Amino acid sequence: MMNMMETILKGAMLVMMAGSNILWERNWVNSHPICARDGTNCLMSTGDLFDRAVGLSHYIHTLSTEMFKDFDEQFTPSRRFLSKPVMSCHTALLNTPEDKEQAQKIQHEDLLNLVMKVLRSWNDPLLHMVSEVQDIREAPDTILLKAVQIEEQTKQLLEGMEQIIGRIHPGDVENEVYALWSGPPVSKSSDENARLFAFYNLLHCLRRDSHKIDNYLKLLKCRLFHDNNC
Repeated sequence: MMNMMETILKGAMLVMMAGSNILWERNWVNSHPICARDGTNCLMSTGDLFDRAVGLSHYIHTLSTEMFKDFDEQFTPSRRFLSKPVMSCHTALLNTPEDKEQAQKIQHEDLLNLVMKVLRSWNDPLLHMVSEVQDIREAPDTILLKAVQIEEQTKQLLEGMEQIIGRIHPGDVENEVYALWSGPPVSKSSDENARLFAFYNLLHCLRRDSHKIDNYLKLLKCRLFHDNNC
């Protein structure tokens, strides 16, 4: 079973990367790993570590955007998901700035902790997403590959951000998750359209939150390492 899954993922990877900038971004991510979680023998400067976190967050956002597009093109025309109002995201309770102007008003310590809160709030939803997509009939293999990649790379980003905060503000890493996910809104026995719409909504929220994280980290990089001169 595992060999079959690996074969599917490898085949999907070739299809996904053909004609896509994901190939370049994936190669960049693989050639610029973030230090191990415990930071042992990590000789990378904090600036370089932040550069890699920014690159990784952009890669995650690219994957989430393309995955949403793949799903939308595959299922929306026949089921008209766009005619339904999107459900509220589980991270809606977090007071996140909606644009760069709002984010500029937040102290960098608070913005760093907000990034951590959003990242941790996606731990369980991403695990569910990887499991759920395998049960969706007609789902392109590329969606499964991207879901697996996003789940893995988000873990890497979270570990990298813990390293960064540990250097900038030692002992100031908050471990509490402020937007607990209550689980999928529908059960596996639910109507297929209901499950598809719930998955569509999850992808919508992931794309939204990954975009926010990407923007916040770019803003923080500019503020902390370039004196806002970028």
